Amino acid sequence: MVSVVTRGTLVQITTPDEMRGRVNAVEMIFIGASNEFGQFESGVTAHWFGTVPAVVLGGAGALIVTALWAWGFPELRRADQQAALESVRA
Repeated sequence: MVSVVTRGTLVQITTPDEMRGRVNAVEMIFIGASNEFGQFESGVTAHWFGTVPAVVLGGAGALIVTALWAWGFPELRRADQQAALESVRA
């Protein structure tokens, strides 16, 4: 849910007014699909490895992906600062 709220907020803040509806529609489709895929993946992992190992693997995977994205896309770490600057300029 944290990532859904974060993405939704960034879309609302950073998308130009004339594109917001279209971008929001595409975002909703991808969020719905990713949630379904994530539930499937979690179920398969729990079936293969057991519940506790699946949770540990999922948590470790989430931390690794977060670190990789923070390293690969440093502008995302400054998204709150950019949004604040844009609201001051407007």
